[in-house]
Amino acid sequence: MPPLELPLGLGTSGLDDPAECRDTVTAALEAGYRHVDTAQMYDNEVAVGEGIAAADVDRDDVTVATKVHPDNLAPEAVRETARESLDRLGLDRVDLLYVHWPTGAYDPDATLPAFDALRDEGVTDHVGVSNFTPALLREADRILDAPIAAHQVECHPRFQQPTLRELAAEFDHRLVGYSPLARGDLFDDDAFVEIAERHDLPPAVLALGWALARDVTPIPKATGDHVAENLRAVNVEISEAALDAVDALERGERRLDPDDAAWNR
Repeated sequence: MPPLELPLGLGTSGLDDPAECRDTVTAALEAGYRHVDTAQMYDNEVAVGEGIAAADVDRDDVTVATKVHPDNLAPEAVRETARESLDRLGLDRVDLLYVHWPTGAYDPDATLPAFDALRDEGVTDHVGVSNFTPALLREADRILDAPIAAHQVECHPRFQQPTLRELAAEFDHRLVGYSPLARGDLFDDDAFVEIAERHDLPPAVLALGWALARDVTPIPKATGDHVAENLRAVNVEISEAALDAVDALERGERRLDPDDAAWNR
């Protein structure tokens, strides 16, 4: 089994308004979420921490993940800014600390040992990577002393990441899928919506349930009523016919594709 169990989580990318972010995190935890994802790049760690503190949920029951900004991946900056993230979150540790993008100041032989050190020092319980290619993933696995607990990438019914799902099984880590609703494009995707309607499922529930059934941990961003609605995917029964129909969808393109991403180099 992977070293870290990761249930469906709340993604907070784009939750820029501090009050909305704080209230959304609190509402999500009190609705039943137990995994919250943020990042230095999102500039909302303070609000996320306030939302966690305000929720009537034991901190030890919540998996809190954050990510180190690409500009902060030189060894000393990793160590310094990870502790600054703890201060902003109001926590004495995070459960999972990611390399956000293998770009910017990323140097595997220098950056990754700094993450090992933070794990040894109790700043984080687990180390993760995000937006890595298969080759970079294998390299990181070789360099790190700590097991890779999670690899976070874009993953949804129109961008299914079969190779990285296979590598997650091979390396025994969780594949965490951001943009699991394809940044909302699935709601306007006639082929996908037809599958959802044929099987009497809301499109969001089908997308998130498909991810869970395929051993991907989705982290949808949501606000308002959508927070609780997305959680329905945890317990919904989706037939193999519906899952197979999603599997068979023609593959689309990434929704997030920066020019300097590792797969573009």
